[in-house]
Amino acid sequence: MILLQDALAHPIRLPVAGFEARDDHAFPGRRAAVVYLQGCPLACGYCETASRMGSARRPAAGEWPAIEALIAARVGELDAVVFSGGEPTLHADLPAAADACRALGLAVGLHTAGPYPARLAELLPRLDWVALDVKGRGRDLDRICGRRGIWQPLVRSLSLLLEGTTPFECRTTVHWRDFTLDDLERLAMTLADCGVRHYALQPARLERCRDPDYCRPVAGAPSREALAALVRRLAPHFARLELRP
Repeated sequence: MILLQDALAHPIRLPVAGFEARDDHAFPGRRAAVVYLQGCPLACGYCETASRMGSARRPAAGEWPAIEALIAARVGELDAVVFSGGEPTLHADLPAAADACRALGLAVGLHTAGPYPARLAELLPRLDWVALDVKGRGRDLDRICGRRGIWQPLVRSLSLLLEGTTPFECRTTVHWRDFTLDDLERLAMTLADCGVRHYALQPARLERCRDPDYCRPVAGAPSREALAALVRRLAPHFARLELRP
């Protein structure tokens, strides 16, 4: 089998932070491999991958070819490849890597927070599914993501998905330092009103947070049962609404 990589004058360079040969939950309904890419421009306090994937670095020439070869060897066992992170759209060579996967006959998925809407727009024709991390509502995004002015590109990325035809879901990691139940309900209803049909909520894992303050329990935080009750109340506003572990 000839890899698309071999035909490129300029080899694809991506900083690979991890590879999962099979994950049946990364892309709904597909048997997917997951490629985790290094680096993220955001500084979310609850982030559980920052210690492994948060800092950007220059990729080595052989990183992506090695992963592409692993993927090619599993064609027939896999239906898809998902690019995750970190923040995969940080990397300019991601569209070429997506093309390489499609040349192998595989669907391509993306996990992103949407900080680079222009790159997302370039990728969308190559994608079969997107999971968009919606980290908050309006200017609350700046506080949650630790970056001033980031709310505008994140909102633009959501608009691109709403205006396009690529299937997608939105999902929010819930840390009670960042949200109250009322905040979460307002965010969910805003998404429903915008036209988001598939939404998932997932409580943050306190033992893995990048910020030590986020590793401590929040006094007066809502219980899992209270969050589940909110999900039941919101469910009629979505085609699918999940509360994940």
